Amino acid sequence: MIDKQVLKEVLDAALAKGGDFADIFIENKQTTGIRCEAGKIERVQSGLDIGAGIRVLSGDSTAYAYTNDLSRKGLVGAAGIVSHAVQGNKKEVNLDLRTVKSPVNFSFKERPEDVPAGRKVKVVEAADQAARAVDNEQIKQVIVGYGDVVQKVIIANSAGEYVADERIRTRLLVQAVAASGPVIQTGIEAVGSLCGFELFENYQPEQVAAGAAQRAVEMLKARPAPAGRMPVVMAAEAGGTMIHEACGHGLEADLVQKDISVYAGKKGQKVASPEVTVVDDATIDNRYGSYRFDDEGVPARSVNLIEAGVLTDFLYDRLTAAKDGRQSNGHGRRESYQHKPIPRMGNTYIAPGKTDPQKIIRETKNGLLVKKMGGGQVNTTTGDFVFDVVEGYLIEDGEIGPMVRGATLTGNGPEVLQIVEMVGSDLGFTIGTCGKDGQGMPVSDAQPTMAIKELVVGGTGHGGTNGKIRRI
Repeated sequence: MIDKQVLKEVLDAALAKGGDFADIFIENKQTTGIRCEAGKIERVQSGLDIGAGIRVLSGDSTAYAYTNDLSRKGLVGAAGIVSHAVQGNKKEVNLDLRTVKSPVNFSFKERPEDVPAGRKVKVVEAADQAARAVDNEQIKQVIVGYGDVVQKVIIANSAGEYVADERIRTRLLVQAVAASGPVIQTGIEAVGSLCGFELFENYQPEQVAAGAAQRAVEMLKARPAPAGRMPVVMAAEAGGTMIHEACGHGLEADLVQKDISVYAGKKGQKVASPEVTVVDDATIDNRYGSYRFDDEGVPARSVNLIEAGVLTDFLYDRLTAAKDGRQSNGHGRRESYQHKPIPRMGNTYIAPGKTDPQKIIRETKNGLLVKKMGGGQVNTTTGDFVFDVVEGYLIEDGEIGPMVRGATLTGNGPEVLQIVEMVGSDLGFTIGTCGKDGQGMPVSDAQPTMAIKELVVGGTGHGGTNGKIRRI
């Protein structure tokens, strides 16, 4: 996209008046979106966004500018603007721009831009028809959304590093609304991967849609959830929404350094049950939150955040890593060239244990089984959370009992991790768009089946004002 010699000139101009580090992030992003509502294709849109972001780090401060003008003049001009925000002596920098290699590689079988729009529309229409076919009378509304992104990036910096990378993501979301008399229930299913149109070799659109619609219809007959403190079993199918929201954000280094994380100052301390190990691994093949390099050009890697209950690490970008006198562990991410990178999660999960998931249910005499989580809020400073349960069942005498609706889970993330009693040998993933500082990023999260000693079930209140909202 841009000649290396031009990149060198841009970095040199960015550091003309001083600074510790400079980088340039160049992006070419092609997107497609299709939406079906009321049985009709409502929108088919595609777009192309091209631009560059230029950054200079000087101590704890960041100067950042972006431009759509990728000419030499435009890039050097933007670098000059950034340089004026920095004071100090110009430093010698390494502008050899050697290519950085990643330990992982991802392949894409069927590139989205090679797939005709008509095939994509057929996937959406098939999902819409399958959802409605579950129950023509009770299914009142179906919304289907398809999206794909082909993102090409070049990253170069004053440490002499050069990265060229490509990320392709494809996803499908189905929302079905069922109604019977005054009762209205919603079922949602979303699938997505770091992959091309081959996503639908692993996830049949009709099955995804039928699953969303069936859940909505079944919830119409569910009994109201009981309220009170009780044991809770989180099934692997529920995915890792709780670990992402109630724990993951608090492990991002910028929040820790600002002392607005419940985990600040606790590295090396016991923060969870010995049964709990928490990992963020962006190198997992075909996961929605995977990447070869983060958005600062640092190779992705697996990071153990909590090991057997002990807090061992945080998620770092270059800036927060420099503050702690260490190297980044590859978690500097940004939504686009218009945003500066910040510490973000990729694929965050609780590692599987050794217990048979069915044994966990059998040994829980009475409680709530959660099979699908909804949205919620969390206060990252305290760890307090409240989440909706969109598919739950009573556990009675160690067996799965009737379905319930209207349940919420209220608790404190670090406290919950301390009272995890059993961890299953399975692992279930969900996908989402994680919001932080006005930036949305694709992520995956996961957990095995887990037995939690006690949570507050029921209630319709909301959590703290600093909460993060989980969006799928």
